[in-house]
Amino acid sequence: MGKSKSKKKKKQTTELIIFLILLLISAGLIMAMISLYQQRKNPSFAETPIPPPPQQETIATVPVDPSETIILEDAAETMPAVADTAPVDESASLVDQTMQNMTLDQKIYQLFIVTPEMLVNNAVSTVVQTGDMSKQAIQEKPVSGLVYFSQNFESADQTKEMISAIQDCAKEQNSIGLWIAVDEEGGSVARVADTLGTTAYEPMAAFGERHEKTEVFDMASDIAADISELGFNLDFAPVADVNLNPENELQDRIFSDDPLVVADMVSAMVQGLQNSGQVCATLKHFPGLGAESGNTHDDSVITINRTLEELQSAEFPPFQSGIQAGAEWVMVGHQVMSCAGDNLPSDLSETVINGWLRQNLGFTGIVITDAQYMHTITDNYSSGEAALRSIQAGADIVLMPANLDEAFQSIKSAVEDGSLSEERIDESVRRILTVKAKHNLL
Repeated sequence: MGKSKSKKKKKQTTELIIFLILLLISAGLIMAMISLYQQRKNPSFAETPIPPPPQQETIATVPVDPSETIILEDAAETMPAVADTAPVDESASLVDQTMQNMTLDQKIYQLFIVTPEMLVNNAVSTVVQTGDMSKQAIQEKPVSGLVYFSQNFESADQTKEMISAIQDCAKEQNSIGLWIAVDEEGGSVARVADTLGTTAYEPMAAFGERHEKTEVFDMASDIAADISELGFNLDFAPVADVNLNPENELQDRIFSDDPLVVADMVSAMVQGLQNSGQVCATLKHFPGLGAESGNTHDDSVITINRTLEELQSAEFPPFQSGIQAGAEWVMVGHQVMSCAGDNLPSDLSETVINGWLRQNLGFTGIVITDAQYMHTITDNYSSGEAALRSIQAGADIVLMPANLDEAFQSIKSAVEDGSLSEERIDESVRRILTVKAKHNLL
């Protein structure tokens, strides 16, 4: 009887253990099933994220009409790559390639336009032909361009040969052509017409009185044809000043005392000069010389007392009109503008060049200074200081420094000592070469 109870007790214990084991197994299975359900419902519960199904499988599960099915392999063959369809700016590529091959010295020389006499350090008083001296000088000092005056012209054939020879030499030696510039405004400033007998015109004030845009366009087109035939590709015209003071140095070179008339005449002249694509126009003398009393050629300082609001209502509209007409160059004068607040000649003023001209008027072309041999510059600055300040202020080209070698060395030294970055030089050189490429000078 005792043994029977003991066996029965052991059997119950065994059954209890088996029950507990089965219970634990069941609980584990239940927990696993719950976990799997949560992972499927919310992937964030998973310890290892489940990657999304491949796109190809997703597309395959979508029922599509076979006639509308797009086969990706065929599409890849029929659709050209984006790089193949994007337009290629050949001139930009040419500019990049040219700049990569330029030394620092070559870049700096692109920032200058000088007379042929200045190029040879005034070793001769008047250059009328491109001789060995000029050829050697353009190789050693590959300036951006040359500006010629009446004394350089003896005949049409002589002028053509002189310009052609120096242009060919520059392209052969440096692979970069020259700006060949002249002041051919028509009227009282017409170097070519006065000397070589090309078509002469009335003063610009007479055109302004008639206010006929077509007439001015035709006049400018004829001027461009005359000078381009001789080899010129840059005209320092038109005068975009407004005749606000009868004592200014420009007189009848100005179209009118009405800003809107000047704006009309300037835009027509820009379009006429640049119509053939062979000559660049230059708006001058930003930010306006019409309100001056004096002469920047002879006086030590020319100060114009005008508010910015006055400039915006009178002086700026003709320049804005010329820029909108496509003018590729703007010449900045030596006048000190009181409202700029820096007491600097305009072509040395960052406020005038980068502030008013670049930012306010939106000009993106080439900015050139007025000739820096004038007394308003030489009486107050050395050639080196004036040239460096102009480049720092945002000018691209310095016109006719009194001493080219000094001006060049000042900019080079500034780059070498870090006070002027080579990136700033590159900015102007790129702008210059971009326009040169447009005119087949690269």
